[in-house]
Amino acid sequence: MATRNFGATQNLNRQSMAPGGGNATKSRQLAHLQAQLAQLSSNLSDTENLLRMTSVQAEAMRGLGSWHGGLFMAASKVLGEDSVKDGR
Repeated sequence: MATRNFGATQNLNRQSMAPGGGNATKSRQLAHLQAQLAQLSSNLSDTENLLRMTSVQAEAMRGLGSWHGGLFMAASKVLGEDSVKDGR
């Protein structure tokens, strides 16, 4: 069985019919690509700054967790002693 692929071979060597249109299109596409790369670079820089800030905040949360754990243990000890005295 023979299969036909009309579009694949016909579009390979197809060029723009407008004189100089290919250069204008290419320049426009390159300018668009440059703008997209600039936006990507800006977004990556923002992401890097946010990750750095998240790291700092994670360390602060770790300290707060330790502090709260200490408070809970101290409260448990105080309340535990009071309940032992009340039980006697």
